[in-house]
Amino acid sequence: MPSRALLLEEIQTKFNLHKKQGIKTVAGLRKELKNTKGQDTISKDTGINVQYLNILRREIESYFPKPALLKEFNWLPKEDITKLEANGISNTAALHNAAYDTKGTTDLAKSTNVDFEILGIIIKLADLTRVQWVSPITARMLMEAVIGSPSSLAAAVPEHLYNALMQVNKGGRYYKGTIGLRDIKRLIKAAGYVSD
Repeated sequence: MPSRALLLEEIQTKFNLHKKQGIKTVAGLRKELKNTKGQDTISKDTGINVQYLNILRREIESYFPKPALLKEFNWLPKEDITKLEANGISNTAALHNAAYDTKGTTDLAKSTNVDFEILGIIIKLADLTRVQWVSPITARMLMEAVIGSPSSLAAAVPEHLYNALMQVNKGGRYYKGTIGLRDIKRLIKAAGYVSD
């Protein structure tokens, strides 16, 4: 993105400096950059500008979308969302963890008394919101365009997905304006970073 083009300046040199400090993974770098104290320390030790490190932190954080509240999926039966919330599952991250901690959707449906088919839909929607830039509404649109997981999104043909989403949103059904093909390509690439 234009606002983050600065990150490309001498990028390899800067990442080599991080490696010399023992920071070898995105998770490690994310941890070190999480606050201004960490950014100041890295800047002092490497000579990398604090402004650059702050922009880098924002870029890294954008790959870790904040969990959406399940009540944001307000087109689904409210009673099923309420049952999940009553079981301590109020956002997409908690649902993702619960769905993969149990033996499967069937066990989770039984333990929460949520309709099995609805739970399957909610899990797919929640899974899609783990992709950068995918909101609950975007997840709904993707499902209508027959994209039910991050891996199916990552494998999508940009032009086909673009056309499918334009059809789903025909007449401004979900939002005004248009989505560009370049945005779709970014979305597909971002989905490749999310493991199923």
